[in-house]
Amino acid sequence: MRKWILSLALGLACIGPASADNFPSRPITLIVPLGVGGSTDVIGRLVAEGMRKALKQPIVVENVAGAGGVIGVDRVVHARPDGYTMLIGQWGTNVATGAIYKLKFDLLKDLQPVGLIATQPFLVVARKTMPANNLKELIAWIRAHPDKATEGNSGVGSPSHVSGILFQKAINSPIQMIPYRSAGESTQAIVSGQIDVLLNTPAVSMAQLKAGQVKVFAVTAPKRMAIAPEIPTTDEAGLPGFYFTFWHALWVPKDTPKAVVATLNNALRATLADPETRKKLTALAQDIFTPEEQSPEALAKFQKAEIEKWWPIIRAAGIKPH
Repeated sequence: MRKWILSLALGLACIGPASADNFPSRPITLIVPLGVGGSTDVIGRLVAEGMRKALKQPIVVENVAGAGGVIGVDRVVHARPDGYTMLIGQWGTNVATGAIYKLKFDLLKDLQPVGLIATQPFLVVARKTMPANNLKELIAWIRAHPDKATEGNSGVGSPSHVSGILFQKAINSPIQMIPYRSAGESTQAIVSGQIDVLLNTPAVSMAQLKAGQVKVFAVTAPKRMAIAPEIPTTDEAGLPGFYFTFWHALWVPKDTPKAVVATLNNALRATLADPETRKKLTALAQDIFTPEEQSPEALAKFQKAEIEKWWPIIRAAGIKPH
């Protein structure tokens, strides 16, 4: 009887997370902490498909939106640290929220970096019926209608929200901010003409631009985009020095075994080296990080530097949750 109990106890002790030796042995969940249709969702699904091939296991994409990404990030922070729950986060969810919200977790200590993916600029977009035909005219129109002009964003703390506040400060004119639950919703709002202006990513704006559904005045970067070289930079268009780019990366819960993190990182590297995936990301105006920048250590260092740079700027801008 005692031998049977001992054997049972030993057997139960062996039941737990899969070891790093056979990881992964079942499907992985990728949490997108924002809504469907935004660049984080689009990029997350592209990366998930690439990593599925490398890991030979399904990767289920799950959108867990709310509070600028805080709810989704919190979900991963409290997930089992076995590599079967990953987070695709970005500048807004893994940097800006820490300066805006009172988080119950530490962005640097409670998540284990896996690797950087890519970075992208914003486009200064307006409704198609906007009378302005270039950025200088748009700025003049906004200044002439300070009580009327509206600017959308994809939620408090999102890149479009923070960059929108900085845009208002750069042109020295207030704009009524209209928050939406996702970049997909704010994109629909600019296409339908419900709002006047939106700082939006090429990943979700290029299709509307090509279809003639919006006007695009500038790219918020010091150089033009290869996929749309006709769009001038903010320097060229009349708002010199106004740059805003933001990046995406992968994390897992802290205490995830190093061997598991290494396996996920290798799969991410293989995905970002794959010609088909690179072509798709480049078509979305993504600037893929170099292999040297794709390590977990590089992401940890990069994120820390971004927090040190941006938290004082965000706090000085007075950006609040409500």
